[in-house]
Amino acid sequence: MVWTQKDTQSTLAGDRIIGRVSSGVPGPTVVFFGGIHGNEPAGVRALEKVFADFESGEATCEKGAAIGIRGNLPALGRQERYLQHDLNRLWNPARIERILATPESRRSPEEKELALLHDLLLHILEEETAPFYFIDLHTTSSQTLPFITINDSMINRKFSGLFPVPVILGIEEYLEGPLLSYINQLGYIALGFESGQHQDPAAITQAEDFIWLTLYFSGATPSLAGFRQRYQRLQKAALCDHYFYEVFYRHELSNGHGFRMEEGYRSFQRVPRGARVATQKGEPLELQKPGILFMPLYQQQGEEGFFLIRQTPRWALGLSARMRKWKFHRSLSLLPGVKWADERQDRLVVDLRVARFMSKPFFHLLGYRSRQRDATHLVLQNREHRARNGDYAGTPWYSRN
Repeated sequence: MVWTQKDTQSTLAGDRIIGRVSSGVPGPTVVFFGGIHGNEPAGVRALEKVFADFESGEATCEKGAAIGIRGNLPALGRQERYLQHDLNRLWNPARIERILATPESRRSPEEKELALLHDLLLHILEEETAPFYFIDLHTTSSQTLPFITINDSMINRKFSGLFPVPVILGIEEYLEGPLLSYINQLGYIALGFESGQHQDPAAITQAEDFIWLTLYFSGATPSLAGFRQRYQRLQKAALCDHYFYEVFYRHELSNGHGFRMEEGYRSFQRVPRGARVATQKGEPLELQKPGILFMPLYQQQGEEGFFLIRQTPRWALGLSARMRKWKFHRSLSLLPGVKWADERQDRLVVDLRVARFMSKPFFHLLGYRSRQRDATHLVLQNREHRARNGDYAGTPWYSRN
């Protein structure tokens, strides 16, 4: 069973706010986005079901508040990823500033959506109470296990580690302007959850389970009925894969790329070196190195043909956590060829002509991810510097992990 455009187009692009419930008791504010990509309706459907349960009284928000938001309304109405720009690639601070300075009549459909969502985000941060949790619900064009993507900060790691699904680190190095990266720069927990393949009904169920688990772990619904069932169902869908992975390769696509993925590939599939995975401009495309295939593209719109990931050893995660706790990064500017980009000390500039001994994995341990590179320099951004750890320090999950 799959959905058709007729089934979804008339209802998905409804009001921006799917629902808002408030307990009246101090607690977390949990914000969910669905449909940032218009051809990914599962998150919207799941949120509609969750907030219908709140409205009917079948479920109760016990602490704080929960908010469900539709993303790209015009694209949802047409069941397309986007109309002119990918809304999930516009959230660069400089680009946001340019969009907001542009008269509305000259903005693209997605730029108009960004301006509205940006205003809504600022309103939520001003009117609601901390701690804040932001969840962006997505699906993929290929078959996949349900999984989480995060920017690499310790609060993101700790919270995402509660869920029984794989967690992907490092994708922010390869994508420019995702919504969650923007929110992370503000210091808040922000997770992406990919619940399955676009038109698979199981993607709705898995998104719904993830929403309820998020509300439970955040403390909004601490006495959630059916918690164990939802946890085990999501665990089963993920084939008990609860590992952390890291992106190490992105196959970038340009306009007129002529890319076509070979049929039958799925996310988390191990692929050997030399395997033919696609054709591009009529030529076979073979992997130059082995890896675990991640998000192979089976749709027309998209900027990435596929990614490759590898499992992150638990010892590396532990070492990374200790080095960040000890604030080891403060001594990095003493190394030759390494200096702070500015007085905020959240970005490093590495002169590759001098610091040839440095490697990206070393910086990854400390929470630095590359954001820009030219022939001689690497600029690395640190997520820990802006993380609002104090907002989450009193939560049970923060002290337990």
